[in-house]
Amino acid sequence: MMKIKPVIKWSGSKSSQANFIANLAPTFNNYFEPFIGGGSVLYAISPERAICGDICKPLIDLWNLIKTDPLLLSEYYKKCWKELQSDYTIYYQARERFNIDGNPLDFLFLTRTCVNGLIRFNSNGEFNNSLHYTRKGIEPERLCKIIFDWHNRIQNVEFVCKDYRESTLTAQEGDFIYLDPPYYNTKGRYYGKIDYLDFFNYLRELNARNVKYALSFDGQRGANSYSVDMPQDLYVRKEIIKSGKSTFRKVIDNVSEDVFETLYLNW
Repeated sequence: MMKIKPVIKWSGSKSSQANFIANLAPTFNNYFEPFIGGGSVLYAISPERAICGDICKPLIDLWNLIKTDPLLLSEYYKKCWKELQSDYTIYYQARERFNIDGNPLDFLFLTRTCVNGLIRFNSNGEFNNSLHYTRKGIEPERLCKIIFDWHNRIQNVEFVCKDYRESTLTAQEGDFIYLDPPYYNTKGRYYGKIDYLDFFNYLRELNARNVKYALSFDGQRGANSYSVDMPQDLYVRKEIIKSGKSTFRKVIDNVSEDVFETLYLNW
């Protein structure tokens, strides 16, 4: 099984599930991933042609930097990381800059040095996680190798800052879409919101266009079920996938809980 080392630690990461999801993927012409996040499924599938998007502009800008200028990204992280070792205010300076201009260079530095790598935004869209004082962040040499690995793997991918409808507008029969939106019962952790009734109608449109999709959308954490009453006309089957431990519960409540997620497939 391929081990996926992320550049970006995004909330709801599918790194533990990516190989399983990739093995379920049908034969396809073009790949679409409109909620790209950390891109683990993209990495595992490694398509010849792909369009990946998100409404978070700094995230898309970061993906495009990984694709076009991995050396600049690596060197910037190395510079900030070295300064951080003796001056913790470097982190908060970077956070302040990022919340003003959305610089993807600062974004990567923040995501790799914040508390447990949890990317959080407040209601104003500002990054609001704190520095992880007991950790120094990933060492620059290790991160550089990961960045260049991803750089080589995503040269055939177009990254766009668009919502899910726009970024998959050209999808047609023979194409495949992997969808990983903010979960129905999750609030206040992710960047942006979607209207779920509109989203369900969007899935119906994909079905009408004979576009195949896989959707990660709900699940269970410990004894708590976060299942959604999905309209049965939207999918053909579903798979329950073990997803490791809940990072949020571990950080916030010091509780270790198993997480299972549901993957809906329309074929």
